[in-house]
Amino acid sequence: MTLTRTKAESVGAKRLAGKVAIVTGGSRGIGAAIAKRLAEEGASVAITYEKNKQAADEVVASIAKLGTGAVAIKANAAAPEEAKELVKQVEKTLGKIDILVNNAGVFDVGPINQLGVEQYDHIFGVNVKGVIATTIAALPLMKDGGRIINISSGAAEVTLANFSIYSASKAALNTLTRIWAQELGARKITVNGVAPGTTVTDMFNAAMGAAEVQQEMIGKTALGRLGQPEDIAAVVAFLASEDGGWVTGQTIRADGGITI
Repeated sequence: MTLTRTKAESVGAKRLAGKVAIVTGGSRGIGAAIAKRLAEEGASVAITYEKNKQAADEVVASIAKLGTGAVAIKANAAAPEEAKELVKQVEKTLGKIDILVNNAGVFDVGPINQLGVEQYDHIFGVNVKGVIATTIAALPLMKDGGRIINISSGAAEVTLANFSIYSASKAALNTLTRIWAQELGARKITVNGVAPGTTVTDMFNAAMGAAEVQQEMIGKTALGRLGQPEDIAAVVAFLASEDGGWVTGQTIRADGGITI
């Protein structure tokens, strides 16, 4: 596990001023947008990455320009022992945890007769076991009144051919969200999910980059466009703030209306 850190500068009066957030998988795509938005709202942010240190460093540098603290920590989302080390590093560098965004995830699709158990192990290892391990590790350091936000997917609630294992992993995440909200309510910790629809990221482009596929998705979306990572980040920022304090156990579809 390696560490990249920036020093905090002055922070104005913002919704998340004085808060500390962890965003797993925060070096690119939706995770990077979330990390930057939480920093814009005044939070100091720790992001995790697995391989792309350069991208993580770029996110940290952009957060530093906003005047809040930032740290990038190399961690494998599927390794429980690394989740524990992640929390130790956050405590050492930023002192506490107020917000945990479980964003790190993997995407792999295909017909069931062409998949193997190894795909299940990989997808559930990151998308479910990794979320559980990170949450368990973070809870002792999380302040009462904290926020846990799990990044789900609209695929959890619609029937998409070839998405069976991925969709099942996100459906499991939705169930964890509801149950953890009940379990942690006594500590005034809210637990919610955000389920993006078609959102333009490297992962999306790799799977559905063909122009005709994107046009089909746009045609099915009530608001007539593909989502952007910043659209998801805005919903996360609301749930992380005091404005979202009366919302818990919910998974909000941030999908432009593609599932209505």
